[in-house]
Amino acid sequence: CARLLLRAGADPEAVSEGGYRPLHLCKSPDSIECVRQLLQHGASVNSQTEEENDTALHVASRHGLAEHVQLLLRHGAELEVKNKEGQTPLNAACAQHHQPQDMDRYYRVCQLLVESGASINTEDRDRQHPLHLACKNANAQIVELLLARGANVNVMNYGGNTALHNILQVAAYKLEHRPELVVQALLNHGAIRIWPGSLLKVLQYCHSCPRVIEALVNSYTHVRVSEDWVEAVPAEVVQKYPCFYQSLFSLGHRPRSLQHLARCTLRTFLEGRLLLVLSQLHLPGALHQFLLLGFEDVLY
Repeated sequence: CARLLLRAGADPEAVSEGGYRPLHLCKSPDSIECVRQLLQHGASVNSQTEEENDTALHVASRHGLAEHVQLLLRHGAELEVKNKEGQTPLNAACAQHHQPQDMDRYYRVCQLLVESGASINTEDRDRQHPLHLACKNANAQIVELLLARGANVNVMNYGGNTALHNILQVAAYKLEHRPELVVQALLNHGAIRIWPGSLLKVLQYCHSCPRVIEALVNSYTHVRVSEDWVEAVPAEVVQKYPCFYQSLFSLGHRPRSLQHLARCTLRTFLEGRLLLVLSQLHLPGALHQFLLLGFEDVLY
């Protein structure tokens, strides 16, 4: 249909009452041919919507449309254009809520944008970086991508939150996204740990994600576990994860193992270069994972 209309003289730059051009309305996977036809007939790849100031690349990124993104980039789409919210296309992709089954699609979009040169530390109007936004959506693949490219793991947004704060705020609502992988990645890339006195509050909110608690607790040589910790976890959650919570509560009256203390000492010594050094040591797989806070579902 689009081909016929364009061949008949339809304007590829016509603006709707809402301020959208045809390219801005291509929001589904099956609209890729429309995008192709519009570009071939002279549509401006970087035109912006009148209200939100979105480009077609913003739209495609927000909807997780990797094929659209690839096509738009080939036609010269600009990577650093900001919309009304101060978001670049990469920010928009990282900010969009998505289901677990869509995580790979959004990762692919972010990968295309980053590999094409998108800035990974561009902040929006709320000083949210792509890393903050990806953590809010608990997409570990995107988080790893951004961290590997040098994203600032400890930068704070306008509200004073770091990426670690963001993932802890949503972990209980994103269980199927595996938020523990995000927490693990942030800690391994040098995230400043939360104040130990806040761990009880985290437990109250994240008790349904024991691996999140495991990663956090294992990043300290010792945590002070009190009776308040026991009361913070509902009985049904303890019944669901008995081994983990029994081991957690027992930390209140026993020291951590020498193995764990050695891990903490080495991680502290290698702070800021942990991943680089470990990649050069050729350690056995099990030891490598242990040093990177691999999950064991028990604390010792």
